[in-house]
Amino acid sequence: MELFVDRNSIVREVWGKSDTILLVFAGASAEFALNKSVDWLYFTGKLPKDPLGRLFSTVNYARAIVFSEKDAAIKAIDTINSIHNSVEQSRGQNIPEWAYKDVLFMLIDYSIRSYKLLQRPLTISEKQEVLNVFNNVGRRMGLKDLPLTYSDFQIARQTHLGQNLKNSKLTKDLYKQYRKHLGFFRYRLLLESQILLLPDSVRQMLSLRKTSLLFAMISIYKFFRSIKLDWMIKEVLLPSAYKQDIKRMNIT
Repeated sequence: MELFVDRNSIVREVWGKSDTILLVFAGASAEFALNKSVDWLYFTGKLPKDPLGRLFSTVNYARAIVFSEKDAAIKAIDTINSIHNSVEQSRGQNIPEWAYKDVLFMLIDYSIRSYKLLQRPLTISEKQEVLNVFNNVGRRMGLKDLPLTYSDFQIARQTHLGQNLKNSKLTKDLYKQYRKHLGFFRYRLLLESQILLLPDSVRQMLSLRKTSLLFAMISIYKFFRSIKLDWMIKEVLLPSAYKQDIKRMNIT
């Protein structure tokens, strides 16, 4: 049985933990809102109607690919392409390639940042492994000129952050939707998580302060996780509608 991602890959370790994936979700929710192509996500009406579901869908597709056999992963990627093609035909325009790359880049970057925050910093070779896996996804999607080395990725990532993000009226509307669907307490938790995780330029664009109130809580959470009581914290903090989905994210 040939796997899309090697069984011993650090990528399976990163994407096999629900708390790490939730931080990827937090970072992605910020960049989705700021991205200049966010109007594509508004075109179908699905994002403002169900922003949490739409973002979980993106993360779940990535997670499914990471843990699938090669043929199944390729089929999932082709399904993503088919969905995007249908939206393009409905609108009569093509989604720009840089928008696809932006999503790919944020999944790479927030995988690395989230694991560092909750586990440990990845080595250079492990970061390269994360890049290689998502580059394989990107190539199947037909993306060209993807950065081949992690140092090249860092340059490309900064370029994309500088060129493709903007705090627009859709940004403000999407954050209103986050607050509406999360409620005040969980919305504040999302913002504090974003402060912990986001690159400085993204954080500043959203006018978020530099230091998160959650910083001191990370060590406490790690302790609860070490004695296998982290589920108690998640039970209190997470939206009830997604608790089962989140539990299924843990792969041992």
